[in-house]
Amino acid sequence: MLPLNGVRVLAVEQYGAGPFGTLYLADLGAEVIKIENPSDGGDMSRAVGPHFFAPDDSQFFHTFNRNKLSLTLDLAIPEARVVLHDLVRSADALACNLRGDVPEKLGLTYAHLKAHNPRIVCAFLSAYGRDGPRAAWPGFDYLMQAETGYFALTGEPGGPPTRCGLSIVDLMSGLAMAYALVSALLAARASGEGRDIDVSLFDVALFNVSYLATWYLNAGFRQDRLPRSAHPSLTPCQLYRTADGWIYIMCNKEKFWPALCLALGRPEWATDSRFRTFADRLANRALVNEVVESELIKRATGEWLAIFAGTVPAAPVLDVAQALENPFVTEYGRLADVPHAAAPGGAYRTVAPPVRGADNSASARPAPALGADTEDILRRLGYDDARIQRLKAAGAI
Repeated sequence: MLPLNGVRVLAVEQYGAGPFGTLYLADLGAEVIKIENPSDGGDMSRAVGPHFFAPDDSQFFHTFNRNKLSLTLDLAIPEARVVLHDLVRSADALACNLRGDVPEKLGLTYAHLKAHNPRIVCAFLSAYGRDGPRAAWPGFDYLMQAETGYFALTGEPGGPPTRCGLSIVDLMSGLAMAYALVSALLAARASGEGRDIDVSLFDVALFNVSYLATWYLNAGFRQDRLPRSAHPSLTPCQLYRTADGWIYIMCNKEKFWPALCLALGRPEWATDSRFRTFADRLANRALVNEVVESELIKRATGEWLAIFAGTVPAAPVLDVAQALENPFVTEYGRLADVPHAAAPGGAYRTVAPPVRGADNSASARPAPALGADTEDILRRLGYDDARIQRLKAAGAI
């Protein structure tokens, strides 16, 4: 029994951020019914390439939509709104990541839906929020990174502003929406009353500036980019060269500096007055980095990792392929096979869900074809063949 078994979530979603959030819910056992518009091909990410298992069977789409159901419903058609209201009566929550001004137009807010289910939770993920001067603005991850400081913090000093290599704001915002939805669901089950709850890409991006924001707002400190992806204040904490590449070391507790010194064969550095404390090492950052690298350059990264194991926090610098072939990934259940008829060998590989329970029994169903579950869901609502045919004739499904 997965934690969210028995929870039904209606997902009016597309592309990445919203589907990533409901993916967490689906992987944890929720029945996520993905509502897609039949008149425009459904979720636009079905067509996102360049990699497909078959024509119109995007690997991108599968990444975000496994373990979900697909129901086609054109919410602009009155007959479809009736179907939506019938679904709402049996649902616990509705998740939506349409543009900020669209949910109200489509009647997806709590004010519109509470008459059909007063316990329904309506969780919204938009670019800039559902009110205010930017409610109708389209917005995407990289724009948020640009405007909230990420570009100015990433990369080497003197280089051009640089984004994070992943769509990290989308991913963080999807998770924030899932957390908000489950939190509001707990309250609805206790009180019998649902609510609207909002997350925006911009607010999540800004919130995650975190302590750097506190430093500026209270001390006027403006963080700049640092060489080799260094930590703003803790030393040593950055990239270092080894005999065959790079290693990242994080001595982010005082106890790790003596451990590093011992592992490097230079125990006397631990008591050197220039290096003894965080403050000392920060004041002498350039010298610390110089002497540490002078030892690290003598051995290969793999040798140092074997020496440091369990005593000094360190990691190799891997590309995506190397990361996925890492024995710590391949040999410890961090990849999963998802059955899929169109994939070579009848299954495709993906990264396993990060949330683990006692039995790690998360289901593994491929992302659904467009509308694959429409008739089954409608029949479970009590619709007969004649009514389903009328909905098809009206273009509602």
